Amino acid sequence: MKKILFADDEESIRLLYQEEFEERGYEVVLAASGEEALQQYADARPDLLVIDIKMPGMDGIEVLRKVREDSKEVPVILCTAYGEYKQNFETWASDDYIVKSANIEGLFQKVEALLAKKGA
Repeated sequence: MKKILFADDEESIRLLYQEEFEERGYEVVLAASGEEALQQYADARPDLLVIDIKMPGMDGIEVLRKVREDSKEVPVILCTAYGEYKQNFETWASDDYIVKSANIEGLFQKVEALLAKKGA
């Protein structure tokens, strides 16, 4: 079973991701902050991360930077409500970038594609 870490400061978003992805056969790990995401990343060693950019404290770009210092192999998707971050070169280290939507089918497809590409 593949493990995905979702980091988002909005509890409703985390719970939605958890419900939807567990129904599709994934193990889900949740984090409410950037700091918690890094701790969960170290402890759980997920196969893929989905990180919100705007979080209080450590933002998703900082989490991405620290994950990339540890591994260039683990896929990371930045997921945000703000499209303008796509122009920020710091986000280019991610494997994909998605603007949040109530329909998570696009996110699911990106997760599937990245895990298939990784050979996971």
